[in-house]
Amino acid sequence: MFRESNMQDNPLLINNIRVKTNDKIVLKNPHTLEVIAHVCRASITAAAQAVEAAHAAFAVCRSQPAYQRAALLRKTAELITKNGDALAETIALEAGKPIKAARVEVSRAAMVFQLAAEEALRITGEVLPLDIAPDAGNRIGITRRFPLGPVLAITPFNFPLNLVAHKIAPAIAAGNTVIHKPSSAAPLTALRLGELLQEAGMPAGMVNVIPCTPDVAESLIADERIKMISFTGSPEVGWTIRAQAGKKKVALELGGNAGVIIEPDADLHTAVERCVLGGYVFAGQVCISVQRIYIHEAIYEEFTREFVAGVKKLKTGDPLLPETDVGPLISPAEVKRVQEWIEEAQQLGGTVLTGGFYEGNIYQPTVLADVPKGARCVSSELFAPVTVLCSYKNFDEAIREVNDSIYGLQAGVFTKNIDKAITAFNRLDVGGVMINEVPTFRVDNFPYGGVKHSGLGREGVRYAIEEMTEIKIMVLHNSI
Repeated sequence: MFRESNMQDNPLLINNIRVKTNDKIVLKNPHTLEVIAHVCRASITAAAQAVEAAHAAFAVCRSQPAYQRAALLRKTAELITKNGDALAETIALEAGKPIKAARVEVSRAAMVFQLAAEEALRITGEVLPLDIAPDAGNRIGITRRFPLGPVLAITPFNFPLNLVAHKIAPAIAAGNTVIHKPSSAAPLTALRLGELLQEAGMPAGMVNVIPCTPDVAESLIADERIKMISFTGSPEVGWTIRAQAGKKKVALELGGNAGVIIEPDADLHTAVERCVLGGYVFAGQVCISVQRIYIHEAIYEEFTREFVAGVKKLKTGDPLLPETDVGPLISPAEVKRVQEWIEEAQQLGGTVLTGGFYEGNIYQPTVLADVPKGARCVSSELFAPVTVLCSYKNFDEAIREVNDSIYGLQAGVFTKNIDKAITAFNRLDVGGVMINEVPTFRVDNFPYGGVKHSGLGREGVRYAIEEMTEIKIMVLHNSI
């Protein structure tokens, strides 16, 4: 259904009106490099109109009863599910995500909107006794969370529906309005979501979807009417936004080079199976993709043998085919970058155990070993279907190696030892520690975010609502 309409202009969504512009994004299928759509791109004037629409709508949305916000969110979840096949196809076509992974993304996005509907009814406060000091008198405090205002949401290409849901759904639940800038590499899905929100009955101006260039985005960041910026993307861009944001609240999810520790007491088969999935799902273009695998020296050879065999079984090809495990990288430029990084790793002494080459835009699933930590394949975010295997002698060493990174998003530890599991939880400098699981694991209701270069703040519906609201207290003096 969506494929037939993609070649149209795909206008912006501003104030519930479809707005056409002369500036167009020529969108190409990452697998075939064929043009699949023309998407309107917002000018500075159109972006200002979106901010004005969101600013005006905030007066309505902040006063909207919770049950109405919840009803809108539930209806949107239902429409996402109803249109699931078409949405998954759009994701596969514009982002190159294998269709089976795209279907999972659609179901997760529907869940996010359903969770937001529930959380909209649970934004509570507290009653605080204030008679803790003699001069406080007969007073009590009542706290409540209030929406901030227009939220600027900026999202990347790799989860063009679910990452958008994680920003828009909590914002609506809290009573905020949204100006959404989707990735220029994958804007179609966001525009389709905007249509579904309209169909669900959202007030005009509540959510505005405007693909645009970085300079137009900078005008949005500078606009005083924007009260919060929620950004997912590269650290370089994210921290620049933080510096430009002034007094605005900022939430940043900036990726990482996730590490996994495999202890000798681990269930080896499970560890191999999960690391293969975690390292190569969506061609590794996931912020929490398994990148560095630290294996105890006692099981290094056995793990490596089974892991490489598992990676070799992955099927590459057309994302629209149900059997495809690994599809294309988002662009030829990314393929070139990955090849350069792998060649650098080899020049520094690293070994390619499988893969190490590409066909078209598909980089073959690759496993590296003996790569020094100074190589970019280890120290930077690879964002590709590549993992690096390393051995270690003891658990303390493994903890130090995982922590020896500018990033700190999530990490995984495979062990049956509860003391080591707790030690990892206490000592790993990351936002989330997965025990007997890969760092790629995420459930949409838990707090998700990182430390160090990996970001600021937390997503996960309830936690995002906290980021998108301000707590206020009223003090009552009982003079009766």
